[in-house]
Amino acid sequence: MRERPDMDGRERTRRAIRFESPDRTPLWMFNRDQPEGDVLIYGYGLNREDGTAGEWGFTWRNLGDGTMGQPEEPVIATWDDLATFRFPSRRAEERLAHAAEFQERAQGYYRLGAVGITGFNNYTFLRGFENALVDFLAEPERAFALFDRMLDWEGEMIDIAAEAGLDGFHFCDDWGMQEGLVIAPSLWRELFKPRYGRLVERAHRHGLDVWFHSCGDISDIVRDFHEIGVDVINISQPNVVDLEPIAADLAGKQCFMVPISYQTVSISGTPEDIQREADRLRRLFERPEGGFIAYVEEYSCMGMSEENYQACKRAFRSPGPLAPARS
Repeated sequence: MRERPDMDGRERTRRAIRFESPDRTPLWMFNRDQPEGDVLIYGYGLNREDGTAGEWGFTWRNLGDGTMGQPEEPVIATWDDLATFRFPSRRAEERLAHAAEFQERAQGYYRLGAVGITGFNNYTFLRGFENALVDFLAEPERAFALFDRMLDWEGEMIDIAAEAGLDGFHFCDDWGMQEGLVIAPSLWRELFKPRYGRLVERAHRHGLDVWFHSCGDISDIVRDFHEIGVDVINISQPNVVDLEPIAADLAGKQCFMVPISYQTVSISGTPEDIQREADRLRRLFERPEGGFIAYVEEYSCMGMSEENYQACKRAFRSPGPLAPARS
């Protein structure tokens, strides 16, 4: 790939997703130096109307370690709490208040909409992790009444992304642990896959791409995400996922976004190690037609040095080896 002066970040990213031969690997700089990449986020999650807490009522505890922290306690600790729980509302006017300014600033960038943590991950914050693991088997009617209402709200947020003239919508929903899924893959396919599929269809009806982030080992459901039409699958912890069989199955058919591991290589490796890993990821997933988006996140809270952060940026900007073209 050779960078073309007439191809901007938006076109480059869209071409990578659609396998339409971008001029180079698109880059998403997530939490620092975002304008240096090809993707800009339009975040339109809100606080509660009285400003007391986040949109879903979580009070976040800052752990003082540079991480995002965690909710102090479940918002719906018992089902009795549901009677007084205030669901977030559409509030489209507020969410779109800065859309025009963002569009002006984002000219030449791929524009990705996000409202923060979504889906089952959000459910675990509402109910608490232990309750969440039990709910869908012990009290499925109650659990899905709540979960489906949460997904209805996410559907409305997809609609707003389209109203804002964005290119894609970002789901942030962790399903993996260090080893395997949070629940049995068969149960995920039965209970959750069709629900996520309906949200993907809704986004596609608007012409939006769907990006799905998940931490942990999601090997068992990567193909399921592909089957329901997720456009960009973010394997966020490549150090706990066996990437080779996934690439053998889906490279050239599915666009992936993968970082250099921020639990291993980007933390404890040398700049040379980082370059080798970037080359490996691109060799696995990238084709001349596209199919790969590079992802860089600054993780000093995990011990990432400034030298290694800069090395991650350089590694994905280098020409790098590419896999052969598809036959």
